[in-house]
Amino acid sequence: MKGDISMINDYQQFHPLYCISPLDGRYYNKTKELRPYVSEAGLIQRRVMAECLYFQMLSSVGVIRQLTATEVKLLKKIHLEMSFEDLLSVKEIEKETNHDVKSVEVWLRNYFSETTLADLTGYFHFSLTSEDINNVAYRLQLQNAKNDIIVPLIDEIIKLLMGFATKYKSIPMLGRTHGQAAIPTTVGKEFSNFAIRLARENQKLRKFKLTGKINGAIGCYNAQKLLMPNINWFQFSKEYCSKLGLKCNLFTTQINAPEDIIECFQIIQRINGITLDFCQDNWRYISDDWFKQKKKEGETGSSTMAQKVNPIDGENSEANSQMSSAIIAGMAAKLSISRLQRDLTDSSTLRNIGTILGYSLVSFKSVLAALGKISPNETVINTALENNWAILSEAVQLFLKMYSSVEDPYTLVKNFFRGEKINQEQYLTYVETLPVESEIKQILKELTPFNYLGLTENLVILAEEEIMNCQL
Repeated sequence: MKGDISMINDYQQFHPLYCISPLDGRYYNKTKELRPYVSEAGLIQRRVMAECLYFQMLSSVGVIRQLTATEVKLLKKIHLEMSFEDLLSVKEIEKETNHDVKSVEVWLRNYFSETTLADLTGYFHFSLTSEDINNVAYRLQLQNAKNDIIVPLIDEIIKLLMGFATKYKSIPMLGRTHGQAAIPTTVGKEFSNFAIRLARENQKLRKFKLTGKINGAIGCYNAQKLLMPNINWFQFSKEYCSKLGLKCNLFTTQINAPEDIIECFQIIQRINGITLDFCQDNWRYISDDWFKQKKKEGETGSSTMAQKVNPIDGENSEANSQMSSAIIAGMAAKLSISRLQRDLTDSSTLRNIGTILGYSLVSFKSVLAALGKISPNETVINTALENNWAILSEAVQLFLKMYSSVEDPYTLVKNFFRGEKINQEQYLTYVETLPVESEIKQILKELTPFNYLGLTENLVILAEEEIMNCQL
């Protein structure tokens, strides 16, 4: 079917049905809370905030006259009170200037020309380059969104995982390495593994602070030093960035070196990997019928196979976490490189901050949905343990090493157990033949796949304690 945009009216073209990205289309309801942060509107508002803070600080160091309390209040809140019409006005100016930051500067001058600041409008963006504003605006988008949306959502996942861990910490489960029966674990302990991994990375994300710079056209304070030589511009920069919640980077070209953005996103990339790992394990447990899924009334699993209850939330999470991580990898490779003192490629790349966070957001919400649908199928889990008494071979050969004179206990045990399905009767018969004291045989006879659990419950308790510390 040939497309014709003229057939779509002004209202329809903004409907999710016509979006070319699933983040704004199919997943609109899952990503809409990111819009105030990482949209074009969010970027403009943060540019306005950066410009107005700089303007205020020019007053504080005596470059311009002292501002009244009313003027300071207006400068501090204007970015929060910009109307839709104000934002459209900035974009209209940009059509003429073909420059995003210049359009913000012109809009500010126009806006304040009808206020008591009319005498000072020429000092908006004074001695700055556009990247002085953009570098902090993009970072504020990322820092605000991670703090307000991403970190709390990961905390929700951790809380739910630890809820499972605590609830099911005593349910024995067959552990598998290389996909093969290994030794026992518990359902709860396996959930706690993922919870603690996420908590450690989320703590890094929570505490991570991005950088900022405000040092002129190529990072040397040329104009500032020439025009305002008596100001300590290093201290000025540090105070400016601190007021925005950023760390100051004094050593830059025109652009603020991107390693902080890369590092921040790579934490998110690792979180993507952990949730992906969980979803794939969860998928396998569901496939083996070790986990049951709740049925949702009215939901269809397959258009033809009426019996299906598919683990689609976990699969959706896998796909979107991989999309996010793929873009992070591309961004990390690109941002580190900028020709000489500046080229524009970093700006075009950074416009995908919202895309990365959007795919991760969809992924994380799908993890929560998946967790809300599962519970352990103890009957099947117990059957798997009951059919695998060979998993006690580790304990047997170690007891032989400690309490027998057998020259090679490992090989002795391996010859009986390796590759075999051993039941309880066979196991007990074998233990009776071992060259150890009767007291040791009795200990081994009392050992089962259901009680050879080590410190699993203690580990769950320790995980819960560490997670509480991570979230402080």
